[in-house]
Order: sequence, then structure tokens, then C-alpha cells
Amino acid sequence: MTSQPRTLYQKIWDAHTVETRDDGTALIFIDRHLVHEVTSPQAFEALRVAGRKVRRPDLTLAVPDHNLPTTARRTASGARVPIADLESAAQLDALERNAPAFGIRYIGDADVEQGIVHVVGPEQGFSLPGATIVCGDSHTACHGGLGALAFGIGTSEVEHVLATQTLLLKQSKTMEVRVEGGLLPGVSPKDLILHIIGVVGTAGGTGYVIEYRGKVFEEMSIEGRLTVCNMSIEAGARAGLIAPDEKTFAFLKGRTYAPKGADWDAAVAWWKSLATDPGATFDKSVTIMASDVQPTVTWGTSPEDVVAIGGVVPDPASFADPSKQDAARASLDYMGLEPGQRMDEIEIQNVFIGSCTNSRIEDLRAAAAVLKGKTKAANVRWGIVVPGSGLVKRQAEDEGLDQIFTAAGLEWREPGCSACLGMNPDKVPAGERCASTSNRNFVGRQGPGARTHLVSPAMAAAAAVTGRLTDVRKLT
Repeated sequence: MTSQPRTLYQKIWDAHTVETRDDGTALIFIDRHLVHEVTSPQAFEALRVAGRKVRRPDLTLAVPDHNLPTTARRTASGARVPIADLESAAQLDALERNAPAFGIRYIGDADVEQGIVHVVGPEQGFSLPGATIVCGDSHTACHGGLGALAFGIGTSEVEHVLATQTLLLKQSKTMEVRVEGGLLPGVSPKDLILHIIGVVGTAGGTGYVIEYRGKVFEEMSIEGRLTVCNMSIEAGARAGLIAPDEKTFAFLKGRTYAPKGADWDAAVAWWKSLATDPGATFDKSVTIMASDVQPTVTWGTSPEDVVAIGGVVPDPASFADPSKQDAARASLDYMGLEPGQRMDEIEIQNVFIGSCTNSRIEDLRAAAAVLKGKTKAANVRWGIVVPGSGLVKRQAEDEGLDQIFTAAGLEWREPGCSACLGMNPDKVPAGERCASTSNRNFVGRQGPGARTHLVSPAMAAAAAVTGRLTDVRKLT
């Protein structure tokens, strides 16, 4: 008797179900747990108070990233540079104490492997296809680019995973986003995911796990896949997935935490079986034509507020839904924009290239290719490039990318979350605009009063050179 065809998500879910309860919830085994300084202090303290240990410290990896300054962390003599913000310093100190106290490997701020958890996990081979991966961070969906079921959890859930290596969850519905055809020249994975969010909306994926399917994703690099899955949460989805393939296996082979020898062969054999079966059905399907995707930028304060760079700021009255009209008016008021303004005439004062969405070597190469031999515009006051990890930083420096950035007038920084969020010194001044490669353009996301335009690394570099939002294809 043949089994019912299953999707990639259903196969991973079934393989990790410990127990299903009468109310439909299930106890799910968690393969990997990434921990940072923001959501873990309370969880560790609760374990300590209850006298509990971490059940599987070998399956947890602790890395500081959100609060760390991206300026120099050590003096010439090797002494630690004090962190000015007392709350940030306390959270970072707590992680540094808690991880080793509970037997968890801790990657310190001076270690070359340090970086953003969602960059460190894949490059260390800690994130693997078919695995369940959690972290107290909403953009954990990123690891779905390797074919992992990865999602963010809250502080109480962080404690539960530390104590039990399980979570009580309700199975999500399945959603297919299929992209037909090939991307046009100059269009990046970041442009594609921004376009997808614009099509489905920030609530379009609520209650679903999205699987991205089609030739575009098969041909996409692993870095590009990580970018796409990273922003699945911005479409409201629980997680994003792309089926693992030979590119995935080549990316992971030989990495620190990846299986070795016979274990590697067995793992690859299982990973190959995970692809969605022919005939499997999804609860929801969306089809997008790749030829419709242009270099894309956000105009408002939600990731769904997107338009092609050649377009204009929309009129709130153009939206059918009255609540959307109100939201658009509020966005334009905050952003200081007028309906009908051309996107490629909007001046920016700041540029940020980094974040768990776009801080890998491919992203830095794309930005450097645009910046090479050029300098930032006079009105661009502040521009920083923040690699996703110390290993990315080292590789970029070996390739001379750092010199291109600094010659263009941008700052080359240490790894960290940086200006993705206003939780460290890298904030955008109130009332100023930033062309940002991060993932959220919420009110105050990059600092109180900051105005964020989400773009790809190449588009951010183009904005740095011209001093305004610019179609990168005009420069290349």
C-alpha cells in the first residue's frame, strides 16, 4: 500500500513528532537551539531557580549578536572595550556566564566565529536539512534556506527547549509559493522576497509554513535561499522552506558541526528523501511570474509596502480596504512622503549593509561590485557595512572588499545585528532616511523616528553612490 504523498514540511513534522494529543497539539523534538543575549537571561534564571539542567547542551549554541557594538571590541593591548549601555552590557554578561555554566558552547565576542546567530548556524554546519531549529528571534526562518524547519520562539519557550529539548505545537497549514520563469538581470533574491511579500501581504502566510518552489529557487545560491526564507516571517508565515539539494550538500560538507564519514552519507540519503512528493497538495498556492519582479524598495512602515524602483509612492485612496487606506496615510506621514513621488527621486542620508538577511559574502560582493571605483554622495552622512560573522569578515578582507567599502567612504565594522534594530549604538537619527538591507521597516525599527527603505545590497550601494534611491541597473 502506497503512502499518501507528503510535502517537505509534513515529512519533517512527522519525523519529529513525539506525541500527538487529542486537541491536535503535538510534542515536537527540537534538533538545534540557537541562543543569544536578548531572550535567554530570563530562561536561564528560571532553570536555575527550579534547579533544572539543560537537557541537551550539545544541541544548543550560544552567540552574542543583538546588543554588541560593531566598533572595535578590544584595545591594542587586548583589553575589552566597555559597553556604554548598561542594559546591553548586563544582557551580554549574562549570556557569557550562563552558557558555560549550563555546559553550552559559547562563541565569544572576540572569537572569529562570532556573528549573527542566523549567519553562524549555517556556516558552522549547526543548521542542517530536515532539522527542527528554534531561537528566541523571529527571523529564525532563515535556516529554512537549507531545508530546515526553523522558527522563532518566545522566552518561556526558550526555557522549555533548554529543559526538555521539545516544544508543544500545533501543526501549521502548508503554502506553496511558486515562481515561474527566470529573474531578470539585476534582480536579486532580496528583490524577489520583497515582491512576494507585496503580493501576499504581511498576513498572507499567517498560520502557514511556506515552501518556495520553482526553477528560480533551484538555481539560486544558498545565500540567496537564506535571504528569501529569512523574510518569510514578514509575510506572516511560521517558517519558510526550500528543499535541500546538491547545492545544499556541497555548502554543508566539511563544516564544523556537519556529520562526518558514514554519518554524512546516511544524512545525505535522508535529506534527499525530504523533497515534496509528486502529487502532494498544499492548503494554499500562490504563483508569481519572475518576469514581473524588478529591483524593489519599500515606501511605508510595513514590509508589504513595496514598489518597483521605477514606480511612485501610492495614493492611500488607491487601496480598497479602508483600514489599509488609514495605514498608508499613517505610513506616509511618518515617512515624510507624498503620493505620486517618484521612488528614484527620494534622497537618503544613511546606508546600512548588513543584518541576518544580507550580510553574507555574496551580499558584500554584490555591494562592492557597485561601489568599486566610486565614492558615496555628499548628502550620505552615515554608511556602514557590517559582515554577518568574523569568518565572513575575514573572507571579505582576503578578497579586498573592505578596501572598496572604505575607499567609497563607508565604514567597515565588526560582526553583529547592528542597525537592523535600535538595540545597540548603530541607530539612524530621527527624521533621516536609510537605505537598509535589513528585514523590517517598522516605525522606529532603526531608532526613534528613523525612516527605513528596505533594499538589496546592490541597491543600497547604488543609493550610497547617488544619494537617493536608485535603480542599480543604471549604474551597472
